[in-house]
Amino acid sequence: MATQKKQRTDDKTRPAMLDYDVLDCPVCFEPPTIPILQCGNGHWACSSCLPKLKKCHSCSLTIGRIRCRAMESVLESILIPCPNAMFGCTKNLSYGKQSTHVKDCIFSQCSCPFQECNYSGSYKNLYDHSFQSHSSSYPFPWIPHIACDISFRVLLKISNKILVAKEFLKKLLFVVQCFKEPNVLRVTVSCLAPSAPEVGRFSYHLSYTVDGETVTYESPEVKRILKVSSQRPEESFMLIPECLLRGDYLDMKLCIKKLKQI
Repeated sequence: MATQKKQRTDDKTRPAMLDYDVLDCPVCFEPPTIPILQCGNGHWACSSCLPKLKKCHSCSLTIGRIRCRAMESVLESILIPCPNAMFGCTKNLSYGKQSTHVKDCIFSQCSCPFQECNYSGSYKNLYDHSFQSHSSSYPFPWIPHIACDISFRVLLKISNKILVAKEFLKKLLFVVQCFKEPNVLRVTVSCLAPSAPEVGRFSYHLSYTVDGETVTYESPEVKRILKVSSQRPEESFMLIPECLLRGDYLDMKLCIKKLKQI
């Protein structure tokens, strides 16, 4: 008679794991991402590290052709609380999927874009914080009231690199950034909020006119971020040739448009 698998009806009977670090990738020491692949001797690495490996990090055999199904099953069976549990999120996540969830979690904390401010909070609290703490933050540039689907003027000082626009209906902060490079300037717009459906989706239209010549850009979607980055954008940006720059200011028109939810 075939032996039936014992059904676990009480999660309290499962042994507690005190050290999740033993599950981390042995190459990058981060929670592993599936698929997990191994060499012929059973040494494994996460999918994020495999493109960087020419051979196994432990024994020099070829790695990347064999799936480590056992390790994948272990990871999928372990549930841990969302890192935002202290802020109200009640979801449990498979180990290794925390970072993906945090980008979409409505409880994720956003960092204040104003210089030398260490405040972080929900995107709506961040909006209120910007008024309470930075309404007179000169010379940091900001636009107090904008509305979606209405064009407004953006006067961005290139040396400041950043400007904050405040959309009052959705209580959102939109960040306009410029990145100076040899012979060209990149300008991009992002939204300080998680990628949660409750926030909404947006695109933007940006234009710059000088000496009768106009440069325009229409983005497919505004990128939502939790923290302003100083790294130049690799997508969703407007390019302005250096020959069209006049002084240290960009006088542009920006329209942030609401998109339909998918």
